[in-house]
Amino acid sequence: MDNLQARLAYAERIAVFYEKAGGIPRMAGRIMGWLLVCDPPQQNATELAQVLSASKGSISTMTRWLLHIGLINKTTIPGERRDYFEIREGTWADLLAQQFQAVGSFRELANQGLALLNDPKGHEGARLREMHDLYAFFERELPLLIEKWRNERKE
Repeated sequence: MDNLQARLAYAERIAVFYEKAGGIPRMAGRIMGWLLVCDPPQQNATELAQVLSASKGSISTMTRWLLHIGLINKTTIPGERRDYFEIREGTWADLLAQQFQAVGSFRELANQGLALLNDPKGHEGARLREMHDLYAFFERELPLLIEKWRNERKE
């Protein structure tokens, strides 16, 4: 397998992963995967359509969506009239932080379940207390980890 084919296979693995894990459309995942391994790191819509064997319409729709959710940037290259796309710096920490927001929802669901029980502190509430305690811990600690990681990146 040559390097181009290996990179395309990697982009496809990213696409399948994000489709299954995050509900991201497969073509958007392919674009993300390709933008992670392409050289140069900025690609225009025509380049993306050609290398990913996709229609320009599909590339246009998915790059607009990726821009909207903040995973990529649109940029220009001096002397060129086309827009180029690249992975936005800070994307991964921001994506993880967004996923962490769901943690509070799980904790709240556990609270709601505990409120339904006759004895939430007894045996009956053990499963929901475990759920609550885990998500409360993550809700408290995960933002600190992201901040620590960002601080390390600054150094």
